[in-house]
Amino acid sequence: MKINNFGTQGINPYKKVNKVDQTNKSEGTKGTDKVEISSVAKELQQVSQVSGARTEKIEALKKQIQSGTYEVNAQDVAKSIINFYAK
Repeated sequence: MKINNFGTQGINPYKKVNKVDQTNKSEGTKGTDKVEISSVAKELQQVSQVSGARTEKIEALKKQIQSGTYEVNAQDVAKSIINFYAK
């Protein structure tokens, strides 16, 4: 049994997109994009700043991992998982 393409021959779904882009370019109008950051987002950016003590702790952990001396305490991990799901 032979099945031929039915009804979709010669159709390029991207052809319309190209025509739309060309019409916008040919009109000579330039669109401008505008981004607004809400006050809540600005507050979250400030909160996410890492404090000096935390930076030192992160650097110490990186050094331990790189030297191979970092060990994971399984009990602390288990307690953290339980506390996370208990909330």
